[in-house]
Order: sequence, then structure tokens, then C-alpha cells
Amino acid sequence: MQKIIIATHNEGKAREFRSLFEALNVDVQSLKDLNYYEEIEETGSTFNENAKIKAEAIAAHYNEIVIADDSGLTIEALDGKPGVYSARYAGEQKNDQENIKKVLSKMEGVANAKRKAQFVCVLAVAVPGKPTYTIKGTCDGVITHTPSGENGFGYDPIFYVPSLLKTLAQMSQEEKNQISHRADALKELKARWDEIF
Repeated sequence: MQKIIIATHNEGKAREFRSLFEALNVDVQSLKDLNYYEEIEETGSTFNENAKIKAEAIAAHYNEIVIADDSGLTIEALDGKPGVYSARYAGEQKNDQENIKKVLSKMEGVANAKRKAQFVCVLAVAVPGKPTYTIKGTCDGVITHTPSGENGFGYDPIFYVPSLLKTLAQMSQEEKNQISHRADALKELKARWDEIF
């Protein structure tokens, strides 16, 4: 069985990767599973750069295949913010509730027609001895006026997907796996699996 390290401590994210990789018979381990807690500074100004920094640092440390993702929310009316600062938009403590509160306060008074948003996910695949490969996935939606739903994490409760008439937080894991930005990037990764590995 192939082993892949997912460069995250976020259990929600690790769960999504595990369920998406089940069919490929891959042993997925997160940084939490490996007790790796060294801080990797994300000094990039794009999702691409940050994903590569993380993947290459962990791959060099373990000499294993590593997938790192950098993902976030870009909102049209906020000139693409919070963008690469999505996890710490309301401060370094990375608090989902505070981040949501800040987005909603910045979006006060913005008309429904101008509340377009996109979740972006860039996966960087670092394979020892090979150049790092990046893949981008997206999910289009609209920012709601109030949070709805108990599932998911991050900005999911305020990200409404018009085609499914619900927020990401109102979806089951299976539904979210069909349409999320991470799922979109992983579908592309699966399509190019043999080419990368």
C-alpha cells in the first residue's frame, strides 16, 4: 500500500483526504499522526507558493511523498480577500467563528448580486527526487448573510452553493466531496496519478 503524508494537523481536512483516497488504496497519514509540530512559515504570497513550501519541507524531512494544500476563500467584493490569509483573517489564533464574523461584518450592506465568492485549493505534490507538481481546484458560491449548517469547518457555514441550494456546512461529507474545491483538485490529481507517480 502506498503511503502519503498529508501536510496538515487539521482533522477536518485529513478526514476529507482519507475519504477521497479510499478508492486508491493509499495509506494517508497526517502531521498529527506523525507527531510533527514544527511550524513551517508560509511566506508565499499565493496559494501555489505556500503549498509548495509546506510540501517540500515535509518531504525533505521524511523522504516520503507529501501532499500539502493551501486553500482559502476569495471574495469578489473584498478584492479577493481573505485569500492566503483565510485561516488567520481575524488574527493569528486561527478561530473559525471570528473569521466568519469578520467576513460578515466586511460584507454588511453588500447586495446579493455582489456576494460572489470562490474557494480555491492548490495541492502541491512533493515526490522525493522529482519536481514538485501543483494542481488547482475551485468551488464557486455566494457569501450568505448569516451562518447555516453544522457540518464542515472554516467558512463552510457562510458559503452557499446555488446549484445545491445549501451552504457547505449543510451538506453531508459525501455531498461536499462531490463539489468542494479540494475534491475538484483531488479529481484532477487522480486523473494525473500515473503521470505524477
